[in-house]
Amino acid sequence: MTNMTLALPEELARKMKAFPEIRWSEIARQAIEKRVHDLEIMNRIASKSKLTQKDVEEISESIKASAARRLYESRH
Repeated sequence: MTNMTLALPEELARKMKAFPEIRWSEIARQAIEKRVHDLEIMNRIASKSKLTQKDVEEISESIKASAARRLYESRH
């Protein structure tokens, strides 16, 4: 098994020490494993996609504009 060293902000490390019964390395391993799994799924989906980079950018801009409109409308 490979070892990994993580740098944590002091505040987070202090808070983690309040829960010494937790195996933080296991929590980190599970989070990394889930992220890798999610990325693998996204890669499989993307490899079958017929969208071009331009299509993706246009869809992204449309989603952002729609979200901005909804946020604006909810505040007024």
